[in-house]
Amino acid sequence: MVVSADTSFLFSLFGNDAHSQKALDWVRASPLPLSISELAEFELANAFRFAESCQRLPTGQAAKYWAFYEADRDAGRVQVELCNLAEVLVEARRLSATHTLTGGHRSFDILHVAAAKTLGARHFLTFDANQRLLALSENLSVPL
Repeated sequence: MVVSADTSFLFSLFGNDAHSQKALDWVRASPLPLSISELAEFELANAFRFAESCQRLPTGQAAKYWAFYEADRDAGRVQVELCNLAEVLVEARRLSATHTLTGGHRSFDILHVAAAKTLGARHFLTFDANQRLLALSENLSVPL
């Protein structure tokens, strides 16, 4: 069974925000590693840097949070899966055409759900309410 996560979940898991404890509790209770796309890994690194650049994180904190992430990735608790970008984009185009006019979904949110589906995920972890609706509409379980 594949469990995938978006950046909101990963930021909470490796950073420190209102959802961090919930993310930690879920990961500790699950025997399964998180399977994420390279897109999610890229966006997480950028999200940490962006938060620091906007002074939402103290200077140097982005690197510390990234080190926490790398430790879990290196230990196998997070697995970065290679996705065929062309396949992800085909799925993302379908998701956009099917759901964006009625749901107002952002591009990267669509890409995360498309990548999860391409990876064969059955579960999708997110703290983003709108992305949760998109994942649910595509028959992904969203346990949070």
